[in-house]
Amino acid sequence: MRCLIAALLALLAGIAGAAEKSSEWERTVQAAKKEGQLTVYVHSTYAPALESGAFQKAFPDIKLVTVSGVELDLERRFMAERRAGKYLADVFMVGVLRSYNFYLAKLLDMIKPALLLPEVVDESKWWGKAHRYADPEKSYLFRYVGSSQLGQVYYNTQLVNAKEFSSFRDLLNPKWKGRMEMRDIRAPGTGGSAIRLFYYSPELGPEFLRRLLTETDMKFFRDRRQGLDWLAAGKFAICFWCEGAERGKQQGLPVDSLGLMKEGAALSAGQGFITLIKRAPHPNAAKLFVNWFLSRDGQINFQKALAQSEDGAPDSLRIDIPKDDVHPKYRRIDGVKYLDTDSQWDAMKPVMKLVEEALGGAGK
Repeated sequence: MRCLIAALLALLAGIAGAAEKSSEWERTVQAAKKEGQLTVYVHSTYAPALESGAFQKAFPDIKLVTVSGVELDLERRFMAERRAGKYLADVFMVGVLRSYNFYLAKLLDMIKPALLLPEVVDESKWWGKAHRYADPEKSYLFRYVGSSQLGQVYYNTQLVNAKEFSSFRDLLNPKWKGRMEMRDIRAPGTGGSAIRLFYYSPELGPEFLRRLLTETDMKFFRDRRQGLDWLAAGKFAICFWCEGAERGKQQGLPVDSLGLMKEGAALSAGQGFITLIKRAPHPNAAKLFVNWFLSRDGQINFQKALAQSEDGAPDSLRIDIPKDDVHPKYRRIDGVKYLDTDSQWDAMKPVMKLVEEALGGAGK
């Protein structure tokens, strides 16, 4: 009897909570309409999702102002505005490091209590049946992207037989010594998710990464174009984190990806974090926007709007939406082991410490 009563009380509490959320949502919508506007600072990569007109169609009474650019420029602009006493931004949508800077500076409001729509609050609608946050309090930095990263290792198809590789450890074969190049991870750019896969994988780990950096006579480059040029010309047979390799393949260059290895793949958040700015000029419109953007319609629009972009659409962490618009290289696959470190803001710290030690010891 006690168990039955407890269950009924829990059910009634859930119903009451849902009703309260529904009422709060309606109040938020009306208040947002009175504010009539909001401003979202967004990384230029994801700006098409806001410029598609989908939000304006859903809420024609609220003007959406988009400020886009690269992360560092957006951060500098925002901080300069705050120093000048200007409060213009309502929502920030950038990567984890910039978002975490705002968190440390206490410039953010909690986003978790602002989630009101039942379909957004329901964690069963999200990959792993959980919301993902990158702040210690699990309340400020909401993550909505989890794109597959297979390791980002590319090869010259005229010099390498991809069938020789089933594990990342095959890259330590002495036959490849002096024949591999790697984008210097110490400089900003691609490769972060991939190198974290190497470091944190229980089947690889720090020992594998150290050997890869020190025992293979690896050539490091920082010029993004140079790496692909060297690979396509056959100067090197294998390239780690060569940017533009997919486009190069489409253009007829003899390059391709080694693809999925037995150790699995990493998940990348990219620029997929959303935060609420403290002392926002339009707090209700900001709350409304966050709920719309994280809703089923909002995330379908996000993927569809980015499908025609240069890099293709990333994979939303919502699992109740179609994935046809997601670029095949980013699409999560059932049965694949995924290592997810992108919700850890400090996941790169031990990785970079190892890189600095290994390359410093090798004089590189």
